[in-house]
Amino acid sequence: MNTNIKGNARLIGAEINTDINCSSKYLPGKDSAYIAQHAFDNVAPGFAARFKAGDLIVAGKNFGINSSREQAVHIMKLMGVAGIVAPAFGRQFFRNAINNGLPVIECAIDGIADGDGIEVDLTLGQVAVASRNIKRAVAVLPPAVQRILAEGGLIAYLQKHPDWSLT
Repeated sequence: MNTNIKGNARLIGAEINTDINCSSKYLPGKDSAYIAQHAFDNVAPGFAARFKAGDLIVAGKNFGINSSREQAVHIMKLMGVAGIVAPAFGRQFFRNAINNGLPVIECAIDGIADGDGIEVDLTLGQVAVASRNIKRAVAVLPPAVQRILAEGGLIAYLQKHPDWSLT
């Protein structure tokens, strides 16, 4: 995984429960590709159609709240989400994202507009939007988390490192 992520910001609101917006539980009989094409339509109609692989979701507070289903992360990875920037995440969603190799960065999003070019440096702990002269320091993810992300998720990490050591 690249520790420097560049893409376009795709804004979505706050308090997004991804179980409702990205889960096959609510679309019985539909496959993951179909769900990815309609992800977030309940809160932002057409969001998935505007989203391009490599974009970053920039969300309001509590993205993924109440979300315990890994399906939500799988759908976002299928969409090509490069990372998610939000002031706060639902804790279960945050861990599911890390475990599945999807970078999640806690950061204030004020001043960032839909379509802005955004750059996240996971190693330095920085989110930048050059066109708006925004450069924000963020908490650096712990080294163990960065290693999990670098391998593409927890399962991939454990397969490569069967001793289970994250040190």
